[in-house]
Amino acid sequence: MGGADLVSTYDMGQTVGESLNENSRWAMKVGLSTGYWSSGPPAGVVENIAEAERLGFDSIWTSEAYGSDALTPLAWWGAATTRVRLGTAIMQMAARTPTATAMAALTMDHLSGGRFILGVGASGPQVVEGWYGQPFPKPLARTREYIDIIRQVVAREGPVAFDGEYYQLPLAGGTGLGKMLKSTVHPLRRDIPIMLAAEGPKNVSLAAEIADGWLPLWFSPKSDGFYRAALAEGFARPGSRHQGLDTFEVVSLLPVIVADDVEACADLLRPMLALYIGGMGAKEANFHYEVFSRLGYEAQCARIQTLYLDGHKSDAIAAVPTALVEDVALIGSLAKVTAEAPQWKETVISTALVSGPAFQYEMIMELLT
Repeated sequence: MGGADLVSTYDMGQTVGESLNENSRWAMKVGLSTGYWSSGPPAGVVENIAEAERLGFDSIWTSEAYGSDALTPLAWWGAATTRVRLGTAIMQMAARTPTATAMAALTMDHLSGGRFILGVGASGPQVVEGWYGQPFPKPLARTREYIDIIRQVVAREGPVAFDGEYYQLPLAGGTGLGKMLKSTVHPLRRDIPIMLAAEGPKNVSLAAEIADGWLPLWFSPKSDGFYRAALAEGFARPGSRHQGLDTFEVVSLLPVIVADDVEACADLLRPMLALYIGGMGAKEANFHYEVFSRLGYEAQCARIQTLYLDGHKSDAIAAVPTALVEDVALIGSLAKVTAEAPQWKETVISTALVSGPAFQYEMIMELLT
C-alpha cells in the first residue's frame, strides 16, 4: 500500500475542521522535520518546505548523524524562505568546538534575518567516539560548558575566556601563544535561542536550567507527567534562564499518518522505531531504548534489541507492537486521530514536528492548531 493510499484524508466525506471536538481549543505550532539524509538528498524537500511556509508552519528543522550535516541544507533550503524559523535538531556537539558552533549560529542568524534556532545535543558514544573521535563520558557536564562558551561568543561582551574541565580558552598546555579573542562579527541578536536535545530526566532538567527549549526525539502523552517533573526541577534551580513553560519551548517529533488501516500505518513507522530501539546506540548505552522502556515496553524493547543486534532486522521490525507506535504517533482513521489529537495538545509540547508529503500538511495543521 502506497503513501497516497494511506493518507486518504477526506474519504469520510468531512473536513478535519468539521470533525474536531470541543477540545480543539488546545493549539500547538507545527514545524517540518527534514531529518538527516539517507544515501542522498531527500526527494521533494524543496516543494515540502515551500508548502510548509505557505500554510503557516512555524519552523523548518534539519538533522545530522554521520553523513549529511545539519547546517548546509538548512542554509541552502532556508534561502528560499522568508518567514519560517530555521532550526537544527540537532547539531552534534562533538562535531564542532563550541566556538565553531557559535560562529555558525552568528552567521545563520544574520543570513536568515534573525530566524535561526540553535539546537544541539550530545548524541551517543558510538557516534561521538566512533565517528568524531571525541570522548563521551560526562555528557551533561560537557554540555553545560559548551553552551556557556556559545553564549559568551554570541553576546560579544568581551574576549572569550573559559577555564573548564573539558574546554579551555585559550588552550591550557599549548604553545602559550593563544590569546583571548572576540568574534569579529557583531551579532544580529545577542541571545540566539538555544535548544537542547535530551531524553533522560537529568538531561531534560539541564535543558530547563540552561537552554531556551527542549528537543525530545520520541515523546508520548503517557510520559508527560514524568517530563514535566524533570523540567520543573530544572526551572527551579538557581540561575535558571526560565521559570516555567510560558517562555520555554518544547519541540518534538510527532508522526501523523491518516488511513483506516491502523496496522498499515504502523508498518510505515515500525522500521524506524526498531532502528532506534534496537540498533541506534550500543546495547549498554541506548537512550532511545530507555524512552520506550519507561513507557512500559521493557520486555518488548529487550526482544527488539536482541533481534536487531543479532542481525534479524525484519524480525525486530515485526516485533514492534502496534500499541507502542500508537503511543508515539497519531495513526489511523481521521476520526481516530482527531479524537486523539487533544491529548497531545495538553502535553508540554509547544511545536510538533511532522514530515512526509506536502499534501498532508493542511490536514495536519487543522488537526493540531
